[in-house]
Amino acid sequence: MNFRPLHDRVLVKRVELEEKTTGGIIIPDTAKEKPMEGEIVAVGSGTRNESGNLVPLDVKAGDRILFGKWSGTEIKVGGQDYLVMKESDIMGIITHKVA
Repeated sequence: MNFRPLHDRVLVKRVELEEKTTGGIIIPDTAKEKPMEGEIVAVGSGTRNESGNLVPLDVKAGDRILFGKWSGTEIKVGGQDYLVMKESDIMGIITHKVA
């Protein structure tokens, strides 16, 4: 990977959703929405508080996260699609598979 986010930004790879519903219905590509779940690939060093001290991020590489539908900026690194977003755009860390 040749990309390292700065400050409070993170690099996220979207997690692909199932192409079939639980009832067995196959969802066509035209009806699919972009997933709002992803895995953090890289994190920035953090932000500085009023006293100038570095405050590290709450997330780390490998965390599975949930983010807003329109969050982040899409980029392509090494032929792979990623999102770069601020930590504040992340809604939470997924600790187990959401049903």
